[in-house]
Amino acid sequence: MSHGARVIRTGVSSGGPAAPPPAAASSSAGSDAELMDGAYFRSCAGMLKVAQMISLLIGFISVNSSQWTDYSAYSYFQIVTMCDLVMILFFYIIHIFRIYRKLTCVSWPLAEFLHYLIGTILLLIASIVAASKSYNLTGLVAGATFGFLATILCVLSIWSSYKVSCITQSTNASV
Repeated sequence: MSHGARVIRTGVSSGGPAAPPPAAASSSAGSDAELMDGAYFRSCAGMLKVAQMISLLIGFISVNSSQWTDYSAYSYFQIVTMCDLVMILFFYIIHIFRIYRKLTCVSWPLAEFLHYLIGTILLLIASIVAASKSYNLTGLVAGATFGFLATILCVLSIWSSYKVSCITQSTNASV
């Protein structure tokens, strides 16, 4: 029995589909070089960030357009909601424009986790203070309610980022 020479094609895996034509291969390589990550818009994390930003903005506008009864409580609420909104927008832009791939010196999952942890605690405190000082004024109650909604959404983000960090860490540890 003689075994003849075999030709091995590197473009096809065993039993897999044929390699894409060169034009398609260059377009898939171009998708890595795209400026924006379109899939992040539709991802759960992306939609969660948008919902957080909307609820924080509505809470801020509700408190800002109401008559205040306690200046320090509502100025604290406004500062916390705006700082949290800006930081969530910052991380949203980081993910959309894939900046995390270029700035590898920063641990982005850890930075985002710490932001959500600290921001959620501050937002919860601000919402409790705003709710206790609202005196049944409609705009202030609405602002505190949207603050609590944003707090719940931030807790969901903490849970999802912790889950992703743990899964990523455990798979890296087994390698």
